[in-house]
Amino acid sequence: METGDDKHIMLDKEAKIYVAGHRGLVGSAIWKSLQAKGYTHLVGRSHGELDLLDGVAVCRFFDEEQPAYVFLAAAYVGGIMANSLYRADFIYKNLQIQQNIIGESFRHGVKKLLFLGSTCIYPRDAEQPMREEALLTSPLEYTNEPYAIAKIAGLKLCESFNLQYGTNYIAVMPTNLYGPNDNFDLERSHVLPAMLRKIHLARCLMTGNWNTIRHDLDRRPVEGVDGKVEEAAIRNLLAKYGIHEKEVVLWGTGKPLREFLWSEEMADACVFVMERVDFKDTYNNADGSAIRNCHINIGTGKELSIGALARLVAKTVGYQGKITFDSGKPDGTLRKLTDPSKLHALGWHHHIEIEEGVRRLYDWYLQT
Repeated sequence: METGDDKHIMLDKEAKIYVAGHRGLVGSAIWKSLQAKGYTHLVGRSHGELDLLDGVAVCRFFDEEQPAYVFLAAAYVGGIMANSLYRADFIYKNLQIQQNIIGESFRHGVKKLLFLGSTCIYPRDAEQPMREEALLTSPLEYTNEPYAIAKIAGLKLCESFNLQYGTNYIAVMPTNLYGPNDNFDLERSHVLPAMLRKIHLARCLMTGNWNTIRHDLDRRPVEGVDGKVEEAAIRNLLAKYGIHEKEVVLWGTGKPLREFLWSEEMADACVFVMERVDFKDTYNNADGSAIRNCHINIGTGKELSIGALARLVAKTVGYQGKITFDSGKPDGTLRKLTDPSKLHALGWHHHIEIEEGVRRLYDWYLQT
């Protein structure tokens, strides 16, 4: 495997770059990173402008725009609750999005594509930290199996096009991400943004800051409920999500370990890979072995427990109430730490640690 330091495959600054999912947590961070690096011809479409589940519409978009490079950051995502409730949606919608964009990228001669997956592709009981070679070695975690299978199909689609047609599609698997434009929906969001919002609202309840609570619900309604309803209705709604005046109840035992990466650093890694890494750099088959596991982990290689994360968030928010874990709710995978050695060998390392990242996220949440 060559390293990215051996060459500089800089993208054409004037070339058209399509960022699919450019308004989400991942896509918006990539868009911002590209702009900061001087790329001037970026193309994005909101869901209202382009339904990525509509193959005809996606084909028409590629016909009209003819992008030279594609970042496939669009996905149907959510936390453990959403993955449990909407299993069909998670596999069907993600397969459809991937099929449409990767297929049209091939038919329209896209020079290079970056597909973003997730470290949930790895087996539930994979050896820790998880190396790329662990893929498909044992069963997946049941709670997010449909989403994981869709992402595995996406990376295999990229790998297979490369091997059959000589395309240059790179698949990266980021660890748990958090940052600006995160999803704070209490039913569908990932663990860190959901936890931060719950603890923020609990602090407001404890201090009787109803103006802030109402403003929060006006900005981000929960189950269609905004801040204009009666106080009792708001209390009942928040209680449903474990948010009480003197206590926050979180799912699981608090024991699972998780790794977190600031989304803007993930974006920097993605642009780095697009600029400096080709498909041939992602594997080593000098011994003539089968070419597989060409994807690249993006992570920090560091972890902390959900309980420790809750205490860190509480400290950052200034919450002094009780934090309780409901062990009757699922934990998900007990540990899923990535091994980012391949990415390190290619020349990229993270810099923002979780303490600084949580502070940045809370500041962003308050400002928006």
